[in-house]
Amino acid sequence: MEKNRLEAFSDGVLAIIITIMVLELKVPHGSDLSALRQLLPVFLSYVLSFVYIGIYWNNHHHLLKTARNVNGKIMWANLHLLFWLSLFPFTTGWIGNNPFAAVPSALYGTVLLAAALAYKLLQHLIVVDRGPRSKLASVIGRDAKGLISTSCYASGIVLSFFVPWLAGCLYVTVALMWLIPDKRLERVIEE
Repeated sequence: MEKNRLEAFSDGVLAIIITIMVLELKVPHGSDLSALRQLLPVFLSYVLSFVYIGIYWNNHHHLLKTARNVNGKIMWANLHLLFWLSLFPFTTGWIGNNPFAAVPSALYGTVLLAAALAYKLLQHLIVVDRGPRSKLASVIGRDAKGLISTSCYASGIVLSFFVPWLAGCLYVTVALMWLIPDKRLERVIEE
């Protein structure tokens, strides 16, 4: 399969995910600012998830640009990633309607962790396809930012049952860490 077909399919799925999330934002009953105040948790959860989808879209684009070709393993790993990302609308809605509740916060973190691990798997398979001595393999290296992210997600899941607002802070922190696209991949693309 050509890379551009996989990328186009993934782009379409991500666009649908964002569309589903925005459709969950309901019009307030009332015409003053207090009506909007009630929707603030739902809106903030949407913003955070939108940022995460944007981060995945951006880094996924760069990652696929480094691939030479797409094989069955890469296609299934990509679908695995899209599966976890497709759960964002559900967890976003649940956490938005139940701010700082333990179980929705833990499930949100679980989906974030699973998506991160799925991305890591896709990245690994593309590195394997390029070869262990490739430029891509060398720039990916130990992936400190990825390890920090997964640690924060795992910590957030546990903290959800004790200090849910702190779990939310960890989820926001990881999103802020990844706002700038993965420069390592950009270097490989440029070469």
